[in-house]
Amino acid sequence: MLKKYFSAILMGVFLLGCEKEITLPLDENQSMLVIDAVVTDEVGPYYVKLTKSVAISAVSKFPEVSNALVIMKDNFGLSDTLKYTSKGLYLTNKIKGAYGNTYFLEVTLDGKKYTAQSTMPNKVPLDSLTINNLTIFSESQYSVIPMYTDPMTLGNNYRFIQVINDTLDKTYYVFNDNLINGNENQRPLNSNDDSLQVKLNDLVSVEMQCISNPTYLYYNSLRQISGAGPGGGTTPANPPSNIVGGALGLFSAHTVQRKQIQIK
Repeated sequence: MLKKYFSAILMGVFLLGCEKEITLPLDENQSMLVIDAVVTDEVGPYYVKLTKSVAISAVSKFPEVSNALVIMKDNFGLSDTLKYTSKGLYLTNKIKGAYGNTYFLEVTLDGKKYTAQSTMPNKVPLDSLTINNLTIFSESQYSVIPMYTDPMTLGNNYRFIQVINDTLDKTYYVFNDNLINGNENQRPLNSNDDSLQVKLNDLVSVEMQCISNPTYLYYNSLRQISGAGPGGGTTPANPPSNIVGGALGLFSAHTVQRKQIQIK
């Protein structure tokens, strides 16, 4: 039976304000802890959001967890006990995000411990956004291309979040460098939502994240589940997670850059 849970994702100016819906196959009566944890190279605080999954037959209200002990550490030995605020959100107090550093997460709930770790990749500069104009049957179709040069070292991964005017594009944009290693990116951001297409005079905001390989695998799995993968999607399954202990979700340490462009 399919289950749904919401996972709050840090999205640029939409900090703590946007939610993603993820569909997973779980037992009808099973409720699992969902961990959504983020550290970036921007100034903190960073967050961990804890919720519980619910049955598809239940009202779409995802129980928020307020009684957990959440600790985040870095590879220099700094330990930070996060403070609970509201709506399942726990915020850091001392941790500083920087690329190249590794971060460790511990969540203890009802006597059970869940752990995860994530290393923040080096930042690849987002040089600019360009407009891709494709004419089909005399009609112009627009998309945005994030311009960056992939480093010569193989193994870089990227995630992009696109906002068209004030509307979040829920497409999972994740790229790796298997085909463009060491070259300039030419891949446009083409939305899966036919009702959310880039038009003339639109203001498009793009957030670029340099992400770890586990984060890439997680979002690429969600992309395939959502129908954007080869063959139009795959059978729903739990996306691969870097969380140990039986919880769902992801702990991601990543860099952040943002740019805007108006379609002219």
